[in-house]
Amino acid sequence: MRRTALLCIVLAGLVAGPAMPAAAGWRGRIDRIVRGREMGVAVRLDGRILYERNARTKRVPASNEKLLLTMALFDHLAPSTRLVTRAGVPSVSGGTVKGNLFVLGSGDPAVAGGGSFAKSLPFKATRLRLLARRIKGAGVERITGRVIGSTHYFSHDWFAPGWKSYYPQQYVPLASALTYNGNAHRGRHISDPELRAARALTKKLESIGVRVRRAPRAGAPRPGLEHIARVQSQPLRALVRYMNRRSSNFFAEVLGKRLGVARYGQPGTIAKAGAAIRSWANTHGVGVKAYDGSGLSYQNHVSPYGLVRLLGVAENEPWAGALKGSLPKGGQGTLEDRLKGTPVRAKTGTLTNVSALSGWVWMKRRDEWGTFSIMSRGMDKPHAVDLEDRIVKILNQGAR
Repeated sequence: MRRTALLCIVLAGLVAGPAMPAAAGWRGRIDRIVRGREMGVAVRLDGRILYERNARTKRVPASNEKLLLTMALFDHLAPSTRLVTRAGVPSVSGGTVKGNLFVLGSGDPAVAGGGSFAKSLPFKATRLRLLARRIKGAGVERITGRVIGSTHYFSHDWFAPGWKSYYPQQYVPLASALTYNGNAHRGRHISDPELRAARALTKKLESIGVRVRRAPRAGAPRPGLEHIARVQSQPLRALVRYMNRRSSNFFAEVLGKRLGVARYGQPGTIAKAGAAIRSWANTHGVGVKAYDGSGLSYQNHVSPYGLVRLLGVAENEPWAGALKGSLPKGGQGTLEDRLKGTPVRAKTGTLTNVSALSGWVWMKRRDEWGTFSIMSRGMDKPHAVDLEDRIVKILNQGAR
């Protein structure tokens, strides 16, 4: 009886073939981290996928959406682009503006009147004081009308599919074409940045001897204005660097609307930003769902596999260095308390029970930078962060 049973076991083994060994090495270590969790991982190097697990399932990217925004934005506007804020008038003669002076924004998120907002930026803000001096330098001594902050160029839309109702009040100020001090005042998001910018410019003009007859307002500009003065933002690469390293939802939605204008024309809207991101990804063979630029929407979806494919596309673009340079290193920005000493450039993403980390990691044994994307849901943030960091360190030390 024992011989018969033993013979059956041997025969069964021959029919089934030899047992497959468990995944070994660095891939096996990542497998053990991912297994049994709502987590997808993709790793790409030299145009091919080195590793993937659950990587083709589309997931909520959270602020990894800002990576998609950055790539689409740089594809339409060069990293050296500067966003201009202009002063326009119907006519000026003998030092007098006959009528109103309009302040025309084009999506610079860093326009400031001074104060804490300007000081919080790691680069020089666009100062209304400088615009006032240039208006005076154009020969203006008197304005018979008023200063009007223009509400053109962007719509005042302030919501997207997949946002929570409280996001505009708590997580993202209004994305206007003419911004002022981050479109916030004393910790509250404001709905009238154009009026506040007009008030500030009026005061600065009057302080340097330019008389303004009437009180400031906000409104649509009249056609046929003569542009008499302008100020410009820092290069787009600097604005994007701040957006990605600080994960600024405000900068993302303003620059997203600017992308919408570049792709589809005025006015810039959140919906156009999402459509431009979708269009750019589709052009490169990756289907995504994009409804905003910031990543606040739970209806945004992209797979880790798709995201590393797009990062691979970016590596061959002239703006690749600007994209990579915009992302925080370990111990910097949103990675301030993470991955110190690990050569990585990556964008974080966080929503309730959603976490993501995507970008580049130096693969020591390959002596090259590889792209990776890790997306998960259903875990608390500290747990997700621990797993993401463990995977990145494995890729840095063990991937070959």
